Amino acid sequence: MSKKSKKREQEVVEAVYHKKLIKRRKPNRSVAGDFFLYLFLFLVAVVMFFPVVFAVSNALKPLDELFKFPPKILAQNPTLDNFSDLFVTMGQSWVTFSRYLFNTVFITAVGTFGHLIIASMGAFVLAKYEFPGNATFFKLVTVAMMFTGYVTQIPNYLILNGLGWIDTYWAIIIPAFASPMGLFLMKQFMEGLPTSLIEAAKIDGANEWRVFSGIVMPNVKPAWMTLIIFSVQGLWNNKAATYIYSEEKKMLAYAIQQIQSGGIARTGQAAAVIVVLMAVPIAIFIFSESQILETMASSGLKD
Repeated sequence: MSKKSKKREQEVVEAVYHKKLIKRRKPNRSVAGDFFLYLFLFLVAVVMFFPVVFAVSNALKPLDELFKFPPKILAQNPTLDNFSDLFVTMGQSWVTFSRYLFNTVFITAVGTFGHLIIASMGAFVLAKYEFPGNATFFKLVTVAMMFTGYVTQIPNYLILNGLGWIDTYWAIIIPAFASPMGLFLMKQFMEGLPTSLIEAAKIDGANEWRVFSGIVMPNVKPAWMTLIIFSVQGLWNNKAATYIYSEEKKMLAYAIQQIQSGGIARTGQAAAVIVVLMAVPIAIFIFSESQILETMASSGLKD
């Protein structure tokens, strides 16, 4: 048999094998099964998205529609009066709306950035290095996740008061750095990073910081984008009333809460408040979700 015939025979065998492999991997689902599966997913999506639609619709309703019974899901005569009234009310305060907004953005940005860096650096050491007490320390982190902020509020207050940080931005920012959830999330994700990749970088002469910033962090992007979502959500909606007393240092969530307690006359403004508070976390979630999906689709590291 000539080389040309052998090559042709080999190509035919490979084609037949590839065709069988594709046929074997084809999902064994009927058209009806696919229809009901997508219908179920659609209904779940509608149920999950309904609260957002209802909140936005309420914010666009005039005051008379907000008290209609039975209530309408969508606004019949949509208007932006609730938002304009909200900003007028905020503007009449002796502390301006821009000041509340600055406090919230500053605390959220610094707290999220610090939480990300400290949690990532600690997770890198726990995931890729062996040292005495490694497992014990991680168990303490896991146990710390069981305690809510209500349980640790008094110890936190005593420590912050001893440091002289009460009624300062640091009373909110520093505790955000030490959230155990971020360390747990990053550590679990970094354990799946190939150790051979880090060793190869060190052989090429990269120092620890170069390995961490140039290799580890880009390859765990899904984890730290998820961490950003949780951190921003927690800090943006933090009222900080326990640790901050000065009105000019209070956050937006606290100031807007005072508007919500204004009675029936401010029902429309209260509906607008809900949209303002949820807008930023939802926007960051949408942006981060696209980044996570893109990173997961394009990555595929295997040890």
